[in-house]
Amino acid sequence: MFGAVIHSPGDVRYEERPDPVVIEPTDAVIRTVAACVCGSDLWRYRGLQAVPKPTPIGHEYCGIVEAVGTAVTSVRPGQFVVGGFLHSDNTCAVCRKDAQANCLHGGGFAGCQAELIRIPNADGTLLATSEEPAADLIPSILALSDVMCTGWHAGISAGVGPGMSVAVVGDGAVGLSGVLAAVQLGATTVIAMSRHSDRQAIATEFGATHIVAERGDEGIARVKELTEGIGADAVLECVGTEAARLQAVGSVRPGGMIGLVGLPHGDLPTTELFWRNVGIKGGPAPVRAYLPHLLELVLARRINPGRVFDLELPLAEVAEAYAAMDSRRAIKVLLRP
Repeated sequence: MFGAVIHSPGDVRYEERPDPVVIEPTDAVIRTVAACVCGSDLWRYRGLQAVPKPTPIGHEYCGIVEAVGTAVTSVRPGQFVVGGFLHSDNTCAVCRKDAQANCLHGGGFAGCQAELIRIPNADGTLLATSEEPAADLIPSILALSDVMCTGWHAGISAGVGPGMSVAVVGDGAVGLSGVLAAVQLGATTVIAMSRHSDRQAIATEFGATHIVAERGDEGIARVKELTEGIGADAVLECVGTEAARLQAVGSVRPGGMIGLVGLPHGDLPTTELFWRNVGIKGGPAPVRAYLPHLLELVLARRINPGRVFDLELPLAEVAEAYAAMDSRRAIKVLLRP
């Protein structure tokens, strides 16, 4: 088979790799229908995270089951499935607390930007649809593998609920998904912080009530103008840089909450958080906890998170997919094997 391999910063190649096979009785192998590039993949592409050797890359996928191990009972060959960016058994003591991203027996994958993928812990990771979904739903189902569930996790972590004001820091795929999540969770004031017209348009389509293009102190001031002068009840930090974290801290009201899902690079001013009674919760999304509900919403066409994909390319052109996202010519790129 062929798949993406990152060799060094700026160097992602489409290469032949060994076909994955069932190793453990709890494994499945799926043939990828769609995969994509994640903003977190760009940390390595940009040289902000080490690439010590050529490494298969990617962690988002949906596809058709090709083979299963003898212990797998919840999916079977021929079914269309989607799963999270980490595998989990969904039965350990941690998973039973709906913290599947921290499963005691979980982990990552050997590169999902590929034609075939081995999925450990298939029963606890994959969710099958009752029938093969309509082609136009594939982007939204793929979005559930990471970005939509991560945006949802930001909202859940920040305690977003009916009638609340929410500011979303970040206008990438996760930030836009956070806007959609905040609306679905009942927020009535949803502020998307974005300086790009194409991303602003999707945020508005997803239900954002206000757009704030300013950053730093000016951005904080604009958020406060829209929230009784005190800041938002909840802020979703969907970038991970220190600047984004400071923006989130400045934009939340005293006693508010920050949902922190951006891959962390930088510190937080904990002393300021303490004196302002601001809470923080977040981390990698427990996709398996959110997947049943969000998949139901997608299949019922109540949400369309696949709108975050604004460029589609063959998997063979994965190098261009990275370049397009790196240069912000694309929000998120969908790859078709």
